[in-house]
Amino acid sequence: MNTHTVLDPANATRQKPWWRGAVIYQIYPRSFMDANGDGIGDLPGITARLDHVARLGADAIWISPFFKSPMKDFGYDVSDYCDVDPIFGTLADFDALIARAHNLRLRVLIDQVYAHTSDEHGWFVESRSSKNNPKADWYVWADARPDGSPPSNWQSVFGGPAWRWDARRGQYYMHNFLDSQPQLNCHNPAVQDALLGVAQFWLDRGVDGFRIDALNFAMHDPQLRDNPPAPPTDKPRTRPFDFQLKRYNQSHPDIALFIERIRALTDRYDGIFTVAEVGGDEADAQMKAYTHGERHLNSAYGFDFLYAERLTPGLVKAAISAWPATPETGWPSWAFENHDAPRALSRWVAPEHRDAFARLKALLLVCLRGNAIIYQGEELGLGQVDIPFAQLQDPEAIANWPLTLSRDGARTPMPWTTCADDAGFGSDTPWLPVGQDNLARAVDLQDNDPHSLLAFTRQCIALRKAHAALATGEVLRCDADAGLLVIERAVPGETVRCLFNLGEAPVAVPADLQRGDIVMCVNEAQVQVLPAFGAMVLRA
Repeated sequence: MNTHTVLDPANATRQKPWWRGAVIYQIYPRSFMDANGDGIGDLPGITARLDHVARLGADAIWISPFFKSPMKDFGYDVSDYCDVDPIFGTLADFDALIARAHNLRLRVLIDQVYAHTSDEHGWFVESRSSKNNPKADWYVWADARPDGSPPSNWQSVFGGPAWRWDARRGQYYMHNFLDSQPQLNCHNPAVQDALLGVAQFWLDRGVDGFRIDALNFAMHDPQLRDNPPAPPTDKPRTRPFDFQLKRYNQSHPDIALFIERIRALTDRYDGIFTVAEVGGDEADAQMKAYTHGERHLNSAYGFDFLYAERLTPGLVKAAISAWPATPETGWPSWAFENHDAPRALSRWVAPEHRDAFARLKALLLVCLRGNAIIYQGEELGLGQVDIPFAQLQDPEAIANWPLTLSRDGARTPMPWTTCADDAGFGSDTPWLPVGQDNLARAVDLQDNDPHSLLAFTRQCIALRKAHAALATGEVLRCDADAGLLVIERAVPGETVRCLFNLGEAPVAVPADLQRGDIVMCVNEAQVQVLPAFGAMVLRA
């Protein structure tokens, strides 16, 4: 089943790709819609609710992992890359989802997890069986030090050493995350071949691209050199991982060569988009390397906003400035929220200003140069749900409780119907509680209300589509002071000026910024004065 045109590079024509300036809607399948009543969202549930995404105006959906998995890290521990886990449905259900999405003119992106698998994956089962089997070096194995300790001082993200002793092989295996997520040896060409085969399987099934998870974790230092200690900091350190500079356990330069192979594959198909998730201390340099020129990925996004405690003009200016419109610099993507980070409205604003701030935030996202990624429920103004310890599912939060804010609080079920006991999710006992505050923001309450945040988000996306300067324009100006953020963007024939007051006090608009026709106002903004959390877009 191949719904793509396979291109002949010699005959391919150049045109603006669909993804440049796209709005992408992230779906966390466990929590979007439950079609069979078992408490867990699934692929048929996503298909049933795609109209909501289409009405929003998004160009594409990104679906978090739905592959076969023991679910110790909720799908990011893959045991079969080329099949659907039964809790989510079947391959036929996925095909139906693709067909429905394409009928609604929505592209479909899926996650790819290339840094590690589950320890239940057949590749690892074979690899750990001996030191001389065909897949013996498909994972990162190493002998103990003379005293029996791990081969290096590397620490895992979720806490504790990044090495686990395996008596069957008489060696340690590496894991950057859970010890049930063994590290693939992506230095091995055979492993790369297998992963490219996975990508081709899904491309042939009709997907329109990939979000590649934790890509900078895909390769390690083969010499297994110890990481140096991190410099002192005033910030609390909740994990041993935070005490090191991650110089050798990740971010090997050869990752860029593997990316070239990924790009060579995706270029054989028409209209494929690739975006990498890149976190860590060296994220900026790595995102640039992974998106450099025409032989690497199309885009990357980092954690500029996902873990920021405050949204400030300076933060936005720094993020925008890091991606200049130069030939050697790639195309950025931006997310204020996702399944791994606390809801932005719970981080960035006091409850009494929440509604006003939500509108400013929605407008700001579509005014940034790059792709805009909206996490499910963000268009409703969902907040972080406080999950009691007894109901926690997130392994990282359980391991580091109470010092780490649970990711579960941002993964709660989507509230579709306010009056239903199950919030319209499809089960009276969902895998996580909906959250009483979020129930009051259900889709049915907002859907036909022209003054709702949902309606406003639709307007923001429509604004972006109506003005090429917002969708793909370069940044002519980005100024930031204590409260006022100014972004000016342009394409030939159109210039727009975007003004944002990110503070609680009114801000006077300088006279030279007042010129132009107002195309959108937020929170009763006026040309001369922006009230608290006021914003406006002018055609200059």
